[in-house]
Amino acid sequence: MKILAADTSSATGSVALLEDGLLAAEWTLATSRTHNRRLLKTVDGLLREAGRSLREVDGLAVTSGPGSFTGLRIGLSTFKTLAWALGKPFAGIPTMDALAAPLSFARHPLCALVDARKKEVYCAFYDFDEKGNPRLRGPYRALPPEDLESLVAEPTLFCGDGWLAYRDLLRERLKERLIELPGPFHSIRAAFVASLARERLARGEGDDPVTAVPLYVRPSEAEINHPELAARFRK
Repeated sequence: MKILAADTSSATGSVALLEDGLLAAEWTLATSRTHNRRLLKTVDGLLREAGRSLREVDGLAVTSGPGSFTGLRIGLSTFKTLAWALGKPFAGIPTMDALAAPLSFARHPLCALVDARKKEVYCAFYDFDEKGNPRLRGPYRALPPEDLESLVAEPTLFCGDGWLAYRDLLRERLKERLIELPGPFHSIRAAFVASLARERLARGEGDDPVTAVPLYVRPSEAEINHPELAARFRK
C-alpha cells in the first residue's frame, strides 16, 4: 500500500510517501513561504524523485489539527480534493497523534504541545502499550502553558513547537517532572502521518473527503468575532 501524506499544521511543512510501511521519500522544511505556494509543487517533486505518480498512490492523508487555521485549511482542502478527484481513500490524522508517534516506545508518559498563539498551547497526553501503540489520555485541549503544572504529576516527555515556545516557563514550573527531548522530535514528520493513516485505512476507518473538517479545538477568529455569521455557515 502506497500512502502519500502531508503536514501543514505549522510553518514547518512535511510531505512523505510510504510504500508497504517503509519510507520511500520524505521532505520536511521550516520556511516563511506559505503552504499554498509550495504544497502541490512539493508533492509533485517528491513523487517525481521517487519515480511514482499520483495515480499509483493507494491512499492520501494529512494532519487535521489542531494547528494553524490557515495551514490546516490548505492541507485539508488540497488532499481532500486529490482524494476525491482520484477516487482514493483518505484519512485526516490529528496533529498531536502524529507528533507523538515517533516516541511510541517511550517508557514515560508524553505531552505533545503545539503552539496555539495567544499565550496558549494545544496539548494532548499519551502513554503507550507494550506493543508501542499510543493511547490518548483525555481530550485534545487548548490552555495557557501555566496550567500544565497541575496536569503533570510524574516525569513526562515533552515535544512539539509549543514546548519550544514555552520551555523556559515549563522548566521553571515542572522541574524534575519534565524530560526534555532532542530538537528533531519537536517537528511533525509526514512519514508518521502516513504510518498512522496506513493503519486506519487497513482497518477500513478512512474519512469522507467531502465531509471531513479540521479539528480546531478552539473557536476561530471568525467564530469569536462574528458568532452569528459562523452559525449560519455551520447549518
